[in-house]
Amino acid sequence: MTARVLVVDDIPANVKLLEAKLGAEYFDVVTAGSGPEALALLANDKPDIILLDVMMPGMDGFEVCRRIKANPATAHLPVVMVTALDQVSDRVQGLEAGADDFLTKPVNDVALFARVRSLVRIKTMLDELRLRQATGESMGLVDQDEDGLVNPILRGRILVVEDREQSAQRIVETLSSHEVEVVPQTTEAIVRVKSGDYDLVIASLALDKQDGLRFCATLRSLDATRQTPILTIVDEGDLKRLVRALDIGINDYLMRPVERSELVARVSTQLRRKRYTDKLKHSLQLSLEMAITDQLTGLFNRRYMSRHLSTLIANTGKTGKPVSFLIMDIDYFKQVNDTHGHDVGDEVLREFAQRISANVRGIDLACRYGGEEFVVVMPDTDMNFAYMVAERLRQAVADAPFHIGVEPGQLPVTISIGVTTSEGSNDTAEALLKRADKALYRAKRDGRNRVVADAA
Repeated sequence: MTARVLVVDDIPANVKLLEAKLGAEYFDVVTAGSGPEALALLANDKPDIILLDVMMPGMDGFEVCRRIKANPATAHLPVVMVTALDQVSDRVQGLEAGADDFLTKPVNDVALFARVRSLVRIKTMLDELRLRQATGESMGLVDQDEDGLVNPILRGRILVVEDREQSAQRIVETLSSHEVEVVPQTTEAIVRVKSGDYDLVIASLALDKQDGLRFCATLRSLDATRQTPILTIVDEGDLKRLVRALDIGINDYLMRPVERSELVARVSTQLRRKRYTDKLKHSLQLSLEMAITDQLTGLFNRRYMSRHLSTLIANTGKTGKPVSFLIMDIDYFKQVNDTHGHDVGDEVLREFAQRISANVRGIDLACRYGGEEFVVVMPDTDMNFAYMVAERLRQAVADAPFHIGVEPGQLPVTISIGVTTSEGSNDTAEALLKRADKALYRAKRDGRNRVVADAA
C-alpha cells in the first residue's frame, strides 16, 4: 500500500533522511519546513498521513497538531509525531493534542513503515465514508457535518482481554469513567464482541497459553467484529509482534509498563474516531436509504451512482489514482420474464444483487443501473484488478444456478460484463460510462457469459 506522506521538520537533514527512507518504500513524499508552512499546504493539498516534528521554532508540533485536529477539514488526517523528546509527559501531550502516535528518535524503520501503513488503511476506509457523505450533501439528502472529529468523548463501552489480574484491575481503575468489562480468555472474548456493541477492545498480546495475535486476526476476519477498534498492549521491545499486529489491522497499541495518562489519551482517540465513523454510517443509512437505493435489490440506484462516480472522477486529478467501472447485464433476461413471469424475474434480480455484494470490496459501490443492468464503481483500482474482480463475479453467477419459487426450483443464469478504467484527470463520468457500455456490447456480441475490457 502506497500513500502520500507530509513530512514536517525544520531541520533539512532530517527531512532528507525521512524522504529517502519513505521514497525507498514507494511512498509519495511532500515536505514542509515549519508549522505555518505545513498548515498552508494542508489548505490546498490533503496528504494521507503527516509525520510531524515537535521542536520547531515559532510554532511547535503540539500547536500544529492541535490546529490540524481542530479544523473539520483536516481533523481526519492521521498525525504521527516523530521527535527526540522521550518523556512520558511529552508523549501524552502529543496524544492529547490529537496525534495518532508519538515515536521517539531514533525510530526503527520497520516499526515506522508498519505504523504508517496501518494508519493509512484506517484513513482509506474513513475517506470512503466521508466521500459518500459529501455525495449525499451535494444531493441535499444529508446535512453538512461541521463538527467531524472535534466532538468531545462520551462514555464508551470497552472490553479488556487480559489474564494478568493486576494489570486488568489497573486498566479498569484508569478507565473508570467508561463501562469496562474484563475477560481473561480469548474464546469468550470473541463471543462477547460478536454479540455485544463494544466501542473498543483492549487486548494484551502476551496472554498466558493464548495467542493474542490470533485473537486480533479473528476479530478482523469476522463481519460482526471487522470494524471494532482494537488497542493492543505489547511488551516493551517486542517489535516483531507489534509489527505483525499492525499488519493484521489493529488500530493502536501501548507498550508495557502502561502509563495511565497515555492509556486515557489513546482510548479517547479511538473512541472519538469510532463515534465519528458511526455518525457517518448512521447518517448515510438513515437519510439516504430511501432516496438513493433501489427498492427491489437494496443496491444503490442510478441517480446516486452518477453523482458518486462524478465525485470520484473529479478526485482523480488530485490523487492520481484510477477509478474502474464494471457494467453488467443478465443474459437473455427477457426470456426469464416471458417464461416464468415477472415475480421470478424479480427473484433473479435480487439474488444477482446479493452475489454482486458478496464478491466486491467494502469500498466499492454496487448499483442497479436499470432493468437487468448493474454496475460496480471501484475507486483506487487499476484495470488488471478490476478485470480480475469482474471475472470472479462472472464465475460466481455462472457456477451455481439461481433459486426460484416455481418449478423446476432453480435457473441457470449467466452475465456479460464490460470493464473500463479512468484515463487521467481530463476523463469524465460520461466518457467512462460510454467506454464501459461499448465493452459490454462486445461481450454480448461475442457470445455472452464473458468479460470484455474496453482496451481489448
